[in-house]
Amino acid sequence: MKKGRLLNAELSCVIARLGHTDTLTIADAGLPIPAGPQRIDLALMPGTPDFMQVVSAITHEMQVESALIAEEIKQHNPQLHSALIALLEHLQQHQGNTIAVSYTSHEQFKQQTQRSKAVVRSGECSPYANVILSAGVTF
Repeated sequence: MKKGRLLNAELSCVIARLGHTDTLTIADAGLPIPAGPQRIDLALMPGTPDFMQVVSAITHEMQVESALIAEEIKQHNPQLHSALIALLEHLQQHQGNTIAVSYTSHEQFKQQTQRSKAVVRSGECSPYANVILSAGVTF
């Protein structure tokens, strides 16, 4: 049995296969998921698991180099935005690197999801609770 914290086999496999600059999208329950990327649906019911639980679990396993967020989160979901930024700041201290955070429109964000290796759907039902994480290297 795996010793790491992440038990979901599909998610663990996707993270293990990420190369430098490959992306992984973590989405709320409503984000449209394009046909190209693998879909990993963790949603059980509204709010379960919530977005931050999924981000936390993934970032315990994934080396993160950068994050892309929809600009609209700042106005429409400021509490979640603050929590996400705090998690990324803590993560960069733990990883020992700088995580570049950038913003784009929600429409452009949805376009970028097409390039992700996978889209992980949470049960989050609050607006703009989405992030695209870009894989870094551990050396």
